[in-house]
Amino acid sequence: MYFVKTPWWLRTLYPTLTWRIPVKEKILFLTFDDGPEKNATPFVLDVLKDYEAKATFFCLGKNVAQLGNIYERILNEGHAVGNHSFQHVNGWETPNQKYIEDIFHAKNYIDSSLFRPPYGRITRFQAKVLQTPASNNMQQPFKIIMWDVLSGDFDASISSVECLAHVVSFAQPGSIVVFHDSVKAFNHLQYVLPKVLEYFKRQGYVFKAVT
Repeated sequence: MYFVKTPWWLRTLYPTLTWRIPVKEKILFLTFDDGPEKNATPFVLDVLKDYEAKATFFCLGKNVAQLGNIYERILNEGHAVGNHSFQHVNGWETPNQKYIEDIFHAKNYIDSSLFRPPYGRITRFQAKVLQTPASNNMQQPFKIIMWDVLSGDFDASISSVECLAHVVSFAQPGSIVVFHDSVKAFNHLQYVLPKVLEYFKRQGYVFKAVT
């Protein structure tokens, strides 16, 4: 089970996390989790280029270590990157020290102060550690980026048309939208991403990276 549209009460439980970005213009913030991946990520980059769109890629350290050339392409094409841990660890099921160490291990490969917890699962204690410079001996704390709309592209039980409807129905100015540049999501992504960009571009939207 997952929420396509993040409910208000969940945002209030974690008020220090970023769920959406206040804007006055028609701006969407598309994000991609779990890459880089050898096929899905280049596809995403090609489509984004076609629409002159910028996005944010929350990368796994282990994947960057293997596919550094694709990671560099993300940066060279003007997109933002974020830390998504090294091994895709679940904060609810991982001891705090091990969880934090995994994220810092990923930081050796991903130069970013943005962080998105895998599965969206992070405890308040873990969030506080990552957001406090004195606690983690960083030059700046992590900014934890969650989301407003979850496309469901990872869900094999829904159709690509349903996945598209999730985004078209719920995204609005300032929404942070989650896709996945992963093997599991690739079938849906190939159908949905170009249509999302086309639909919202016709509505006068621009697509920017999270900063």
